[in-house]
Amino acid sequence: MPHHPPAPQPPSGAPAPAPVHRLVESPAGRIHLVEQGEGPLVLLLHGFPEAWFSWRRQLPALAGAGYRAVAVDVRGYGRSSRPADIPAYRMLELVADNVAVVRALGARTATVIGHDWGSPIAANSALLHPETFTAVGLLSVPYSPRGGPRPTELFDRVGGDDEFYVSYFQRPGRAEAEIEPDVRGWLAGLYGALSADTMRAADVPPVHFIPPGARMADRFPAAGTLPAWLSEEELDRYAAEFERTGLTGALNRYRNMDRDWEDLAPWDGAAIHQPSLFIGGNRDASTTWMSEAIDAYPRTLPGLVSSHLLDGCGHWVQQERADEVNALLLEWLDAVTPADTGTS
Repeated sequence: MPHHPPAPQPPSGAPAPAPVHRLVESPAGRIHLVEQGEGPLVLLLHGFPEAWFSWRRQLPALAGAGYRAVAVDVRGYGRSSRPADIPAYRMLELVADNVAVVRALGARTATVIGHDWGSPIAANSALLHPETFTAVGLLSVPYSPRGGPRPTELFDRVGGDDEFYVSYFQRPGRAEAEIEPDVRGWLAGLYGALSADTMRAADVPPVHFIPPGARMADRFPAAGTLPAWLSEEELDRYAAEFERTGLTGALNRYRNMDRDWEDLAPWDGAAIHQPSLFIGGNRDASTTWMSEAIDAYPRTLPGLVSSHLLDGCGHWVQQERADEVNALLLEWLDAVTPADTGTS
């Protein structure tokens, strides 16, 4: 049974309320968000290289079930502010943006759900501000507490003779020089490379490893075939945003992993105790390479309500398998959301 009152329904035959675009103040300057529905607040955080638009199939589903669904453009993306300094993209800053969004929306608490980079941003929001983020959903990237060696030192060892993509992204301007001459083509290639229906055969080295002197795009699938979940018009929409903003703000998130490791030292090995959810694809490198993190959930996510690996699904779970993910999200939200919507 849902733990919250249903959202007001439009008169019979009337269209459902349309999503509303808003700008709110944050430590970044401004955060752009798209809001749909009324009820308990659910904050949706996208990953790289995406935008609020990656939640386009979740917003109406959550709104129709009685939630106030809010998908943000993370700082550096879309219509949100893009600070010039690389340290402005450290995890503590992104967490502060999320708290500011909740407050700007007149709420005391929210559920936070993230995909890809949005997953660790959501996890750290819940870890650092449990009074604000009362439940946390993680898509594709498992929760792994701060610990181990300095991240860039670890990534330098991962690739062997090849270069791990996170290391490839570190030097400002390098990845931008590959991507920005053909943003649309590069996005199509990466979306296809990590989508279950278009990724290359298992015996082909994945895109995450770049041979010396090569480009990340050299291991993309052949051009011209989009994943089933992505139309040409939807790709155009993604491409138009990044052609306008460039990729530097998005890539700067990767350039702060050592700073995050230093900033989060007080939370080394820390567990997240709020009710949580994990959804990943069993054909996603994020879940196969981080299987030990999933195995550690009894210790690191003691409030875990459910964990799901979707068979035959790649990295873009909420887009590849929208209906299945929506059902899992709503089942979890109905179980963990209190009747108090948290509005002030």
